[in-house]
Amino acid sequence: MSPLFQYLRSELSAAFEAREARALAFVILEDGFGISATDVYAGKVRHFSEEERQRLAFILQRTLAGEPVQYVLGRAEFDGRTFEVNPAVLIPRPETEELVAWVAADAASTAGKIHLLDAGTGSGCIAVSLALRLPGVRTEAWDLSPEALETARRNAGRHGADVDFRLNDILHPEGESLFDIIVSNPPYVCRSERTDMEPQVLLHEPETALFVPDEDPLLFYRALAALARRRLRTGGAVYMELNRHFGHETQDLFRREGFGQTELRRDLFGNERMLKAVKD
Repeated sequence: MSPLFQYLRSELSAAFEAREARALAFVILEDGFGISATDVYAGKVRHFSEEERQRLAFILQRTLAGEPVQYVLGRAEFDGRTFEVNPAVLIPRPETEELVAWVAADAASTAGKIHLLDAGTGSGCIAVSLALRLPGVRTEAWDLSPEALETARRNAGRHGADVDFRLNDILHPEGESLFDIIVSNPPYVCRSERTDMEPQVLLHEPETALFVPDEDPLLFYRALAALARRRLRTGGAVYMELNRHFGHETQDLFRREGFGQTELRRDLFGNERMLKAVKD
């Protein structure tokens, strides 16, 4: 095992439990310096230059201070690709990859041209991944943050994805275009849930992309239901990520809004995390 890795893991253990420190050490070396886990195990880690040693010290300092390592490195992995991330956008989560896979599987079996909307795109990870998984699909993506949209555009350019990014608000949408698919990972964390969240998330990720009022936890799902009623073609579907505590309540909301066909799915951890609703 590489001495550099051992050093890094030891330093990180001052702030993280052993398993997390080990995982962070691998991420820093691979994503920050291109050193794979195989190289670490084989002891084939090159000698760092003075510039690299200074950069490693800076990365370590920020990570130990509680900044998410993805922001420190400026990148995160999602659906097999690397995406730029920064404090203007949420860090992509593995659960959202499951939502992308669901949409892609359904869309791949759909005949005819498809117009797809990612409502609240953030880093663009959903829109870019779906545009690349589904060549020929017309993909549009909205966000109310100009900074997030600039990040998303850079990510689309990095991967050669054709996505039409627009400044638009789910709560007050503009335009009249019709869609066959709407997908969204909207804000859904109640403010009362802050006490259960990691400080790295609370102190660094954008609050507007995370939280909803305790008294109105389904705020964005009502907006999505209204958007889907107006802007989905008949037979079109809206797919969304959910707060695991409100799966059935969200499903009932869409049923009350006239979506007769709904499907609630669990994620890899067994949580009710995704919902599909079809416009009759």
